[in-house]
Amino acid sequence: MEAILFPGQGSQKVGMGLNHYESTSGFRDYVDEADRLLGYSLSDIMFEGPAETLTKTEFTQPAIFVHSVALFHQLQLKPDMTAGHSLGEFSALTAAGVMDFETALSLVALRGKLMQNAGEVNPGTMAAIIGLDDKIIDNICLEATQVIQKPVVPANYNSPGQLVISGDVDAVKKAIELAKEHGCRLAKMLPVSGAFHSPLMKPAFDALKKKLDEIEFKEPKFLVYSNYTAEPSESSDVLKENLLHQLVSPVKWTQTVIHMEKVGANSFIEVGPGAVLQGLVKRTLKNVIISGHE
Repeated sequence: MEAILFPGQGSQKVGMGLNHYESTSGFRDYVDEADRLLGYSLSDIMFEGPAETLTKTEFTQPAIFVHSVALFHQLQLKPDMTAGHSLGEFSALTAAGVMDFETALSLVALRGKLMQNAGEVNPGTMAAIIGLDDKIIDNICLEATQVIQKPVVPANYNSPGQLVISGDVDAVKKAIELAKEHGCRLAKMLPVSGAFHSPLMKPAFDALKKKLDEIEFKEPKFLVYSNYTAEPSESSDVLKENLLHQLVSPVKWTQTVIHMEKVGANSFIEVGPGAVLQGLVKRTLKNVIISGHE
């Protein structure tokens, strides 16, 4: 069985999609349509940068989404199931026909702006911790939250022994200190504009909910796994609710790919810029086929 995976923020790079744009009319049509819908040249930012502009959340998210969805349609893939990492969940839902390209792009553009703004209203940060069990990091976050009296939570369960935490700057620093005391291999702050997938994203949650309430999701053409639950659903209402909650909740990526394998997925294909998810699957599962298209 085939599982398609869509990347999230962090997979962007200047020049992304340019080869496809120049060589494939179908891919070009999606990018040109995105420029028209957004009212600015996303393609210029994707192809020419500069990197400082492309890495701004409000541009990064539409760029990765457009690249991923355009490439999925160009490849004419027919997967048994799909999942996307954080932002990539929008690509997965669009690929499964839950919403059309225009609707999804408007949501992604809004989400990027809301997350950027939430990071300014509630300043926070994220950190990668490598070499500790998830449960130990869960407890470290609880202890740091109690000591600092401000939140830090697990944000991304990426693969066994690789977890990202998110929250108040001082609380994250305290968690890093505690992780080092527990003997982690690495604990370092990440260059992000906010505390994504944490309670500090609440302002973005409220505004995104308002927009999502106006949109009708369709039943998916194939199973879509949600970051919020690490479980699949064929219910449009459940998929919408899960998409909203992942904004302030951890991305359960490790659990997702394990669950996919348990129901029969033996081929995992990453579609979109970069190869981050291929690496995460490799560190999580054995004896599966892993490939990618970017």
